[in-house]
Amino acid sequence: MPLIIRDARVIVTCPGRNFVTLKIETDQGVYGIGDATLNGRELSVASYLTDHVVPVLIGRDAHRIEDIWQYLYRGAYWRRGPVTMTAIAAVDTALWDIKGKAAGLPLYQLLGGRSREGVLVYGHANGADIEHTVETVGRYREAGYRAIRAQSGVPGVKGAYGVGSGAGKIYEPADTALPQETLWSTPAYLRHAPKLFEAIRVAHGEEIELLHDVHHRLTPIEAARLGKALEEYRLFWMEDATPAENQEAFRLIRQHTTTPLAVGEIFNSIHDCRTLIQEQLIDFIRTTVVHAGGITHLRRIADLAGLYQVRTGSHGATDLSPVCMGAALHFDTWVPNFGIQEYMAHAPETDEVFPHDYRFEDGYLKVGDTPGHGVDIDESLATKYPYNPKQLPVARLEDGTLWNW
Repeated sequence: MPLIIRDARVIVTCPGRNFVTLKIETDQGVYGIGDATLNGRELSVASYLTDHVVPVLIGRDAHRIEDIWQYLYRGAYWRRGPVTMTAIAAVDTALWDIKGKAAGLPLYQLLGGRSREGVLVYGHANGADIEHTVETVGRYREAGYRAIRAQSGVPGVKGAYGVGSGAGKIYEPADTALPQETLWSTPAYLRHAPKLFEAIRVAHGEEIELLHDVHHRLTPIEAARLGKALEEYRLFWMEDATPAENQEAFRLIRQHTTTPLAVGEIFNSIHDCRTLIQEQLIDFIRTTVVHAGGITHLRRIADLAGLYQVRTGSHGATDLSPVCMGAALHFDTWVPNFGIQEYMAHAPETDEVFPHDYRFEDGYLKVGDTPGHGVDIDESLATKYPYNPKQLPVARLEDGTLWNW
């Protein structure tokens, strides 16, 4: 029986940070929600949805997920890009939520059922210096994490993106209305990073899985040098070693190091990672439900990756709402070539606005059996948190050159 879309609206709220949510309602009272958050460009997606997407959804059958996806993608002359694909993802996620509720099944069952009982996740151990990061890794181990991303402040480099406050707070780099300009020194970082992981291995041994994010800061040959220097510390992965608009750059890195490589959180289509996957230049693809066109498109990326023994490792920082995390965990529970899932706990007020049924247990996140993706939104509570403009910092080198290749 058709489920006709009778209404769709965008909800912008800031319970701890900014989130954009699309709610789609049907003529039978079944509704679904999708994450549409694009960090620092939230209102662009909100406008795209409200002005261009919502009007063409009204009257369509919510069950026709594939047809609607193709219509929104192929029907737009200006295809792809982060704004368009985030908007499509919001629609797609909401429609999968509706289909699950209509069927009385959790989303992972619609995808094909479980491939695993729990989803391995990694937490973020950030520190102002090596000593503090080593200490924070210990706290994550005590909390039950089996995999931990470690980042440390670099001596002489102040306010670097990707390093916590050093005060035990939830790390949130987007904290000013206009971008802060920070200082970066590649030589200092390349000297410092191996020392960080040497100290962690000495303190915590070999059993814990360690990850590291370079935040696109290095040239390919610099990334190769770092990967080689980190080999003895057996990283689970080195993330975003160099900007991947030039996918061929990873060939050079691959020639010089066996440290596993992960990339893709800023990708928005299969075309952004096709060369990386087909030439096996990476080990993990980090595309997300919300930025890569939803579950429908992420399945295609994962299927391509599976042919080349590349595993998933989706982005999951707090710039994605619990709606995205819930959908991602159902995807992770199903996808056969799963690797790991990033997980940063949201602020308490975020969890209140977005009640959900997933839970952390012994290093894993586990989804519930609520029909759909198991995440809802308290619209009344959401109105108490108005939009608050925030943008990520930008970096300059010591001579003033704008950085991030």
